[in-house]
Amino acid sequence: MHYLDRATARRVAVHAQLLTAERPVELVGIVRHLTLLQVDPTAAVAPNADLVAWSRLGSTYSPADLVQAVERDRTLFEFDALVRPIEDLPLFRAEMAEWPTWPRARDWLEQNAAFRRDILNRFEDSPEPLASRDLDDTSAVPWQSTGWTGDRNVSRMLECLAMQGEIAIWGRRGRERLFTIAGRIHPSFDEPPVLTLEQATSERNGRRLTALGIARAKSTKMPLEPVDVGAAGEPAEVEGVPGEWRVDPAALDAVRAGFSGRTALLSPFDRLVYDRVKTQQLFDFEYTLEMYKPEAKRRWGYFALPILHGDRLVGKLDARADRKAGTFTVHALHEDEPFDRPTRAAVDAEIRDLAEWLQLELRLGSGGSQW
Repeated sequence: MHYLDRATARRVAVHAQLLTAERPVELVGIVRHLTLLQVDPTAAVAPNADLVAWSRLGSTYSPADLVQAVERDRTLFEFDALVRPIEDLPLFRAEMAEWPTWPRARDWLEQNAAFRRDILNRFEDSPEPLASRDLDDTSAVPWQSTGWTGDRNVSRMLECLAMQGEIAIWGRRGRERLFTIAGRIHPSFDEPPVLTLEQATSERNGRRLTALGIARAKSTKMPLEPVDVGAAGEPAEVEGVPGEWRVDPAALDAVRAGFSGRTALLSPFDRLVYDRVKTQQLFDFEYTLEMYKPEAKRRWGYFALPILHGDRLVGKLDARADRKAGTFTVHALHEDEPFDRPTRAAVDAEIRDLAEWLQLELRLGSGGSQW
């Protein structure tokens, strides 16, 4: 059992997330270590995958690098709204073989067996990747949903076939996803699972802990990707925080050998802050993504960026990119505690670097007197 104070626990998390002073230098290596980049269409500042990559690589990163890796080199692949390293594909084959496990989707697929065959035949016959709008809706039973997927039967079928590993995302045309037969992207899609679901889950837990550094053994279920790690790593207790944690011993050894932090602006979907409970417990940092709240009820802004300084999360940046106007407007800089001069200088420099990377003119909004 490791007994950690909260500063050490924070540093382990920051180190594991590649946010120390020693920046990584290459995109694919980052994704291999972090295990994923979340794809999200919100681009109030920049698309999430690009913003997470920039937070690690800085101005050397170009969004074209991600397109190159996914669509040409095929060193990365997109699955279930997450970009992952192609080497991790075997960790998902058992899950694909058993999907769907929830009755509603299984029943809908059974009711639409002919529709499913129609879609697959269309892909087999097409040498080019296809978008949802290229496909006919021949469903017998519409998909029922109170959300945006209601009666979007082609899109829903594509999601199902991708989850089953029958088709895969070839690439994108703007925000539009293009699909093709999965085996055309990578031959291992056609291979049977080499790991059982239990084996794959154990391996994924270990990979996740390497990326997170420290995590709960068990936690609340999260969409897309868990935040807990089962029995991976070694047990730990964190001073002042109840419950059992698991820690990556390699990350812990690295932090104990020395830690040098830096300042970083983070996406709200960044894995350092994605688990809001963990963020509150280890960093004493309160944060909520407020894009879904009415403007009058927002405390920090539509898409406020958490600010990392050393091993602390110290504030939120309320800023928006307007690519048509060519501006990056800072509306407010929220300091959890008043910044000293070095902190303020480091945060200001990071804001300027972000505007420069976006190739936008940095401006102050109506609330910019705080910045």
